[in-house]
Amino acid sequence: MSSPQPLSENLSQLSLLFEVSQILDRTLDLKEVTSSVLYHVASNLALVRGTITLLNRQTGEIFIEASYGLTPAEQKRGRYKLGEGITGKVVQSGEAAIVPSIAEEPNFLNRTGARKTELEKELAFLCIPIKQGSEVLGAFSADVNASRREVLDADVQVITIVCSMIAQAVRLRQEMEEEKQSLVEENTRLKSVLKESFQPSNIIGKSHAMRALYDLLAQVSQSDTTVLIRGESGTGKEMVAQALHYTSPRSDKPFVKVNCAALPEAVIESELFGHEKGAFTGAIATRKGRFEMADTGTIFLDEIGDLSPSMQVKLLRVLQEREIERVGGNRTIKIDVRIVTATNRNLEELLQAGTFREDLYYRLNVFPLHIPPLRERKSDILLLADYFIEKYNKKNRKNVKRIATSAINLLMAYRWPGNVRELENVIERAVLLASNDVILGIHLPPTLQTAESTGTQPTGTLQETLDRVERELILDALKSTKGNYSKTAKSLGITERIMGLRIKKYNLDKEFLRDFM
Repeated sequence: MSSPQPLSENLSQLSLLFEVSQILDRTLDLKEVTSSVLYHVASNLALVRGTITLLNRQTGEIFIEASYGLTPAEQKRGRYKLGEGITGKVVQSGEAAIVPSIAEEPNFLNRTGARKTELEKELAFLCIPIKQGSEVLGAFSADVNASRREVLDADVQVITIVCSMIAQAVRLRQEMEEEKQSLVEENTRLKSVLKESFQPSNIIGKSHAMRALYDLLAQVSQSDTTVLIRGESGTGKEMVAQALHYTSPRSDKPFVKVNCAALPEAVIESELFGHEKGAFTGAIATRKGRFEMADTGTIFLDEIGDLSPSMQVKLLRVLQEREIERVGGNRTIKIDVRIVTATNRNLEELLQAGTFREDLYYRLNVFPLHIPPLRERKSDILLLADYFIEKYNKKNRKNVKRIATSAINLLMAYRWPGNVRELENVIERAVLLASNDVILGIHLPPTLQTAESTGTQPTGTLQETLDRVERELILDALKSTKGNYSKTAKSLGITERIMGLRIKKYNLDKEFLRDFM
């Protein structure tokens, strides 16, 4: 039976345990907690060095979370697998290990490389599991000067109590970290889902081309970056500009639209920048321009490729300095406005022709968005058609319920040079003409009709068709020359001999032509 410990040693141990409990209550930072606890234990028990290792439950690797008496490089090398070395066996079994002499223990790995001298190999090694119930979370390891077994047992008892206190803190903090990581992963997943499903409420389309556009919109809408929207006429550039504004942090601020092609050269400067009273004939009062109206919000400059060279210079200053001067004024006005522009013109060709400034082009083309034409997003045609049917049903008090297969085939086969705007016009017309609540092929404009839908398929062989066309050309030319073979042959670019042969072939003699002269 071991002799009782002196009162001074008991008080020292109680003091240590109290300090450890205070440390564990002080912060939720696991690294700070383990480092501070290890330092106080090492100081009180006169440890040569010590480590607190934790088990990574995802990888199964044991790593040093905090160390005392090790260099950073030595701590980094201290990694073990379950069952590997003394530390790996303790974490795997959950049983403490006491090695009276490191030099005599074959399972001691010295993975950190800290025991460099023969003298240090005479140290004893203690390794106590950090457990929460039956679950092992890690281990507390210590190098101590070799001593009597009862002294080592007493150190193990103190460290075991400390380990039980650490276990609760470690488990709590691990759960918090796992929960935090789970929240981060869930947030990332939700962001990914939102990004995939992001579609502005004012734009219709689920085709691959439109989804690519939505991804770019989602990326740029939260910034103040200048955006250049490009696309053919009728593709919906204004709709995209509205989507940019109303999904941005400026959504509750003004959205001001300007069609640069619709404004005469004489008034566009006043419209954009405003004017002072008396600046020109008819300027009876000071007036704010569109840029001032859009302050803190977004200004949309449509048909930017139609700006005159002089206005391009003035717009360039606004882009560079974010400031304007009213017409007839000399006061500089600072503005906070996001600029979105659009054009259906080829700006690169305008650059080559010298009608569009290169420096302005690069200022505008910071983040280009290309809206695909309707012919490149065929899968969206019926979605758009359904939307327009509903719109014009309400507007015209109609009740069109479906589109017949014949009409669908015509809609899908057409090239749509006027894009979405043309489709809307076609559907509006069809809704008005539709009877029995169904849009049929005959309700679509002639430009959408095909030979099959109108029963006008060509008949006969290719040669018969060519002969028929040739006969009509010669007959029409003879009418123009009042039956003069020589003039007819010359106008058609053939010889008189060939002309005679064709007249004979098609029986186009003067008697036949009498009624046409």
